[in-house]
Amino acid sequence: MNKKTLIIIPLLIALSVAAGIVIGNLLRQNSQPIFSPIGHAKPNKLSTILKLVESGYVDSVNTSDIIEKTIPEILENLDPHTAYIPAQNMQEVQEEMRGNFSGIGVQFSIQEDTVRVIEVISGGPSSKVGILPGDRIITVDDSLIAGVDVQNATVLNLLRGEKNTKVNVGVVRKGYNEELEFEITRDDIPLISVDVSYMINEETGFIKVNRFAESTYNEFMQGMLKLKQSGAEKLIVDLRQNPGGSLSSVLQIVDEFLEKGEPILYTEGLNQPRKTYNASGRNTWKDIKVYVLIDEFSASASEIFAGAIQDNDRGLVIGRRSFGKGLVQEQIPLMDGSAIRLTVARFYTPSGRSIQKSYEKGNDEYFHDLYSRFSHMEQLSADSIQFNDSLKYQTKSGRTVYGGGGIMPDIFVPADTSGNSAYFDKIHRKGLIYTFAYTYADNNRETLSQFENAEAIDAYLNNKNVLNEFVNYAQEKGIQRDAKGLKQSQDIIKTQLKAYIARNIIGEEGFYPIIRQIDNTMQKAIEISKENLLVENLVKDSIR
Repeated sequence: MNKKTLIIIPLLIALSVAAGIVIGNLLRQNSQPIFSPIGHAKPNKLSTILKLVESGYVDSVNTSDIIEKTIPEILENLDPHTAYIPAQNMQEVQEEMRGNFSGIGVQFSIQEDTVRVIEVISGGPSSKVGILPGDRIITVDDSLIAGVDVQNATVLNLLRGEKNTKVNVGVVRKGYNEELEFEITRDDIPLISVDVSYMINEETGFIKVNRFAESTYNEFMQGMLKLKQSGAEKLIVDLRQNPGGSLSSVLQIVDEFLEKGEPILYTEGLNQPRKTYNASGRNTWKDIKVYVLIDEFSASASEIFAGAIQDNDRGLVIGRRSFGKGLVQEQIPLMDGSAIRLTVARFYTPSGRSIQKSYEKGNDEYFHDLYSRFSHMEQLSADSIQFNDSLKYQTKSGRTVYGGGGIMPDIFVPADTSGNSAYFDKIHRKGLIYTFAYTYADNNRETLSQFENAEAIDAYLNNKNVLNEFVNYAQEKGIQRDAKGLKQSQDIIKTQLKAYIARNIIGEEGFYPIIRQIDNTMQKAIEISKENLLVENLVKDSIR
């Protein structure tokens, strides 16, 4: 063991003890005591070693740097979701949870070393001064950001800032010979967590939630009101690829679907007494039939939603087995502006199951579990999934569900691999569909902007040879035409092209109605809703 290691290890352990004392004090303010007060803490070997190093070591030791580099390693010994958040990252984390930040109100992407405006938030700062989709941002204040290999984080740092501060933006716009300059006053910009809500047919609404933030409940209710006013009697809630987020937000939303007193979940930990959350009786959407879509990337709050709907037999869960995160984190601020996100409890669905998957083999193995599922072909067959019979539970109507490994859907839908090919893989890895769609939309914006909905754009593009244009574009980018691969993947390529073009013109209400044409989980949900298949049918026919 070298000299540097001998110095660092005692410091790390001692510092972790010091951090634990701080955490204990903070937690004690909000709940029952967990750690002994500092004044009554018994001296221990670790704190003694730290004092010895600080007072007697031959050279000065930068403990601040050591703390920042090693606290994450210390916390890795606990569970996969306990984490340290450095002070410089706290603003971004808080913005994610609050659901807003201060900036200029544009969605952009960096293509061919150019920052291109994809969407301008209606009523936002950029919209007010005349920034348009398709504009290329060349300068921000005195910083040149075109042709200099600029990174996404750099652009965000330049465009975001405190509310009411000003920023000068220079853009290049098609049809103008000179650079246009705009002075923009930053303002609060919402981070949207509900991507879209629209009617699939006369009786079925669709709502897509990409994460759960503090603003999600209000967004969800606005979307639901829109669907209800349009005649929705059935609802498809898409939680696929939703990593979770705010517990309070998902509890509020589930409360709108359950009868008074029905359980939503309970939480419990060694130092956290059992806390039960039951429905308050709002039940605003009691007359709407519910179908929830999940996949292997649906986690945490998404699993709370799906588990509550499933265990109360309130609706059907469709898709593939969810991630399996059933741990509750409490974010505890530290004195220097940083924070620890500490796991304090497990959550349990109404049937009493913990859906947390095992992390006994370490964090790497825990997150590698998704790859193991793919290698076992789980995404293709429900029969490949083995649950522990000792973790068997019953829903309200007596249906069997399992804990210990995510939420297993009521209706399993395998991943669709029919359109895969080596050709598609190459163009997908280079992001060529996305970049072509942006360029096509930009070049044809005047014509495409005349269409008000996805169906009209879809019909227009069906009469254009967009696929052939794309193949030529891909060839220019180094991907040679592959007749066999193209034949195999042409449907998925063409549909994605149309969906991304529509997104660049009218946003998510252009994208989702088109992309569902190749979404077999969505198609299955629509089929089930049309057949009026409900939980009662599953119980009666013993469909599992």
